[in-house]
Amino acid sequence: MEEIYNWFLIGMVALAVVVFVALYFVDAGYGMFYNKKWGPAVNNKIGWVLMEAPVFFAMIALWLCSDRVCNVALMVILLLFETHYFQRTFIFPFLLRGKSRMPLTIILLGVVFNLLNAIMQGGWLFYLSPENMYTTEWLRTPQFIVGTAVFFVGITINMHSDRVIRHLRQPGDTRHYFPTKGMYRYVTSANYFGEFVEWCGFAVLTWSWAGVVFAVWTFANLCPRAARIHKRYLREFPDEMAKYRPKRIIPFIY
Repeated sequence: MEEIYNWFLIGMVALAVVVFVALYFVDAGYGMFYNKKWGPAVNNKIGWVLMEAPVFFAMIALWLCSDRVCNVALMVILLLFETHYFQRTFIFPFLLRGKSRMPLTIILLGVVFNLLNAIMQGGWLFYLSPENMYTTEWLRTPQFIVGTAVFFVGITINMHSDRVIRHLRQPGDTRHYFPTKGMYRYVTSANYFGEFVEWCGFAVLTWSWAGVVFAVWTFANLCPRAARIHKRYLREFPDEMAKYRPKRIIPFIY
C-alpha cells in the first residue's frame, strides 16, 4: 500500500507540472477570466460550494474511518486543514459580490483534484504515517510550531486580500480597480500568495511529502493565473504598475 501511495504522489507531481505549463496557454475560465467556451455555468457562489465541499467532508470521513480517530495531534492537524476549507466552502462564497458564473467543467475539475488531495493528505495522516510520529509531543516540535505560524500568516494574508478585492467596487459598479492595500503593494495576486504560504506552512507542520505535493500543486495552479492577472494589470493600469512595480505572486521575486 505504501509503495502504491508513493507512486500516487509521484503521479500527482507529474500532473502538477503538466497543469503548470498548460495554464500558461489556457485560461481557467472562472472569475475575471470567465468564458462561455467552458460550457454550462452556475452562479459563482454555488460553484464554490460544490467545488470545495467534497474535500471538507472527505477528510472528515477518512479520519472517522481510521483507527486513529482519537489521536489528539491528528485532530489538531485536521482542524487546521478544515479551517481553511470551512471558510472556503461556507463563508467565502457568500461574501462574493456581483453575479459572476462558474462553468460546471471547472467545478468538476476542482472536485476531482480536491478528492485526490483528500486521499493524498488523509491517506498519509490517518493511515500511512508512522504510528509514533503524530503523538502529542509532535505539537511541541519546531516543525509543528513554525509550520502552524506560517499557516496562519498565509490564511490571514489570503482572507485580507480577498476582502481588499471585494471592497474595491461600490454596489452596482462594474469597473476594474487597481488594489494597493496589504500585500497588493508587493504582488498583483496577494490572495494567491497567501494561499501558497498557507499550504507551505501545512507541509512544514505535517513534515510530509503529501503536504509538499499539495504546496507544489497550489503553486502550479495559481502561478500561471497570477501571471495572466499581472499581464492584464500592465495593460489596464500602466501608471499604477510603474509606480508600485509589484511582482506576480512571490514578493520581490516573481
